[in-house]
Amino acid sequence: MKKYLVEVCCGSAEDTIQAAIGGADRVELCSNLFQGGLTPTLGMVKAVREQSNITLNTMIRPREGGFCYTKTELLVARRDMEAFLEFGVDGLVCGFLNEDGTIDIKLTEKFVRLAGDVPVTFHRAIDVVPDWKKAIDQLADIGVKRVLTSGLAPNVLLGLDTVKEMIEYAGDRLIIMPGAGITPVTADKVAQYTGCKEMHVYFTKTQSDKSTLNNRAIFYGSALYPSETDYPVIDSEQIRRITHK
Repeated sequence: MKKYLVEVCCGSAEDTIQAAIGGADRVELCSNLFQGGLTPTLGMVKAVREQSNITLNTMIRPREGGFCYTKTELLVARRDMEAFLEFGVDGLVCGFLNEDGTIDIKLTEKFVRLAGDVPVTFHRAIDVVPDWKKAIDQLADIGVKRVLTSGLAPNVLLGLDTVKEMIEYAGDRLIIMPGAGITPVTADKVAQYTGCKEMHVYFTKTQSDKSTLNNRAIFYGSALYPSETDYPVIDSEQIRRITHK
């Protein structure tokens, strides 16, 4: 019997539908997962709502890079949040830091208040703060519902001890949700070792769109030259491996 909630990181409306098919309890909808996930479009949110009633959390992240934003970027974040709240999303995901990497607690509290009764998750910006215990104390005090973390490591399996310690330290003040690098094979191990009640996963398969093959010299992406024919989509079968137990 599954003993932890499964949240699936989704980079498109199609991903979200596949996650729902796989039995996900909740999704975090983003765009541009290649750079860690940015704010999705309102069209993506509407398309999901028209096809599924899955619990829907949306990312609020106006650009790639760090988490210390300009006045204009913050205005964009606020307007996106307002639009999503008006449309009735179930949760919001954000993270605001000062230039020294500490939590921008005043700004975070402002967004928590704007969210009202809609729960706020503080994302993996927590993994670069200088003092995670202080950060958890601050976030719990202002009403953040959960924190997504890899245990300050490149992936959860390298940060299991820290994740476990964070869960014990947070207690019932907020939820510590491990995510990054979890596989269907390691999911139970992570849950058993850390004692987590929720888990953030991203299981994909490769799908092809061959409409670009007429000119193989063209690349629309960055200098890394990602494939113009293949793209990741959530693998509902892999999700089902941990949701149907």
